[in-house]
Amino acid sequence: MSMHRRDLLKLAAAGSMLGLAPAFVRAQGSAHKVHIAVGGKALIYYLPLSAAEQLGYFREEGLDVTISDFAGGSRALQAVVGGSADVVSGAFEHTISLQSKGQFYRSLVMQGRAPMIGFGVSTKTLPDYKDAADLKGKKIGVTAPGSSTNMLLSFFLARHGMKISDVAVIGVGAGAGAVAALRSGQIDAILNTDPVISILEQSGDIKIIVDTRTVRDTLEIFGGNMPSSCLYAPQKFIDGNAEIVQGLANAIVRADRWVHATPPEQIVEAMPESYRLGDPALYAFAIGKNIDGLSPDGLVAQDGPETALKALVAYNANFPADKIDLSKVWTNEYAQRAGEKYPHV
Repeated sequence: MSMHRRDLLKLAAAGSMLGLAPAFVRAQGSAHKVHIAVGGKALIYYLPLSAAEQLGYFREEGLDVTISDFAGGSRALQAVVGGSADVVSGAFEHTISLQSKGQFYRSLVMQGRAPMIGFGVSTKTLPDYKDAADLKGKKIGVTAPGSSTNMLLSFFLARHGMKISDVAVIGVGAGAGAVAALRSGQIDAILNTDPVISILEQSGDIKIIVDTRTVRDTLEIFGGNMPSSCLYAPQKFIDGNAEIVQGLANAIVRADRWVHATPPEQIVEAMPESYRLGDPALYAFAIGKNIDGLSPDGLVAQDGPETALKALVAYNANFPADKIDLSKVWTNEYAQRAGEKYPHV
């Protein structure tokens, strides 16, 4: 019991970080100022962003970067839409959703090549789980109704001949409450990101049945590559700031390469102490579980945008797919140049 309480305290501390004041990086000389908004900077989902900051890659590209941390990706996006930030570090599919509302944003460089969501069943309430049929009538925890975790659940059920109405969907957040809900039996299964999934997995509270922290499971569930975390910005900002945009891509691609070339234990040492949840070994375990889902080169897979659009259409019945021009929501131009400049770590 004391170990579980300690886990919850670690997770609560991590969650409180989302309310902290913005972090600042100051470059020397006449650097270009740029403001990045992110929802949950400490999440492994955004590890390359933190790596680029901690390793000084932004500074080396002549950028004076301010990173503001918000309690969720939608709030980070609001900061850019409202003009208080320049670039979002967020989920790729937002670029498509924004275009459906007449707003043109483009992904510049990838941090993730898979959703990095784990789906686990309780070893206490579903100890004999065999297949999706065992979930019928069960309570399934997602971060929030309408979230990407909810979307993944819908996809999983559909692929096994079931409907979302066959289960009870419950929002449990992405922090200590999610862990408590699973352990107390309030939910029978959970879809979440790290560190929640790694805490429950390491303690034996769940059995993983789908792991989109891996490319293999992502391809199986979505039928194609599903891009995730990236830097994206308004097209107007991109058009007027080519040097800044290329510098951002250079820094993130370097960070992508560094993450894939560095043992998790060394990555832990390079990150702020507050990211470690008071348990460096647990943080290293979680990083290791997500390495495959993190981009190695900053590039969008050619089928990725189409996969993301199909996911949005399947999840939102009235999504105006016929009005979307996918060529306007992404580019590999900047990541390719970055890869040429930094072919190795």
